[in-house]
Amino acid sequence: MNTDIGNITIIKFITPFNIVLFLIFIYLLYSRFKSKQNISAFTPVKPEVFQDFTPKTLERFNGKETYKIFISIKGNVYDVTSEKRLYGPEGPYRNFAGKDASRGLAKGSFDINMIMSPDEPIDKLLDLTDEERNTLDDWEKHFQRKYEVVGKLIENI
Repeated sequence: MNTDIGNITIIKFITPFNIVLFLIFIYLLYSRFKSKQNISAFTPVKPEVFQDFTPKTLERFNGKETYKIFISIKGNVYDVTSEKRLYGPEGPYRNFAGKDASRGLAKGSFDINMIMSPDEPIDKLLDLTDEERNTLDDWEKHFQRKYEVVGKLIENI
């Protein structure tokens, strides 16, 4: 007889409202634990030292040879490592990694033929149309807002 009363008590306790409350409690507990876990795993990124890059020295910052990914636009070198999914070895803009991306961005092309060889002089972009120059200026503003400038692109020595 006592077992029947125990079962009735358990059945009264398991109501839809109590189940929802229990699930909310579990979710809140999980969320709190997970957020603490992320905070403790965070490691601050040290800022890059500003330096000069030649096309040859910039080339190694492509996400393959080093963890860092740098891109040059209009003479400024930007650290785009935070967007490895875009600029890394598997990303859609991987051709720009470790290169001067100015011409490709101005022309709206991500093809490898838009990239100068690191052995050639820096592209002066003299043949760009006004529209292409405006497009490049817009890209430059985007990069200035989003990424850290880590250096200048200078001619090979």
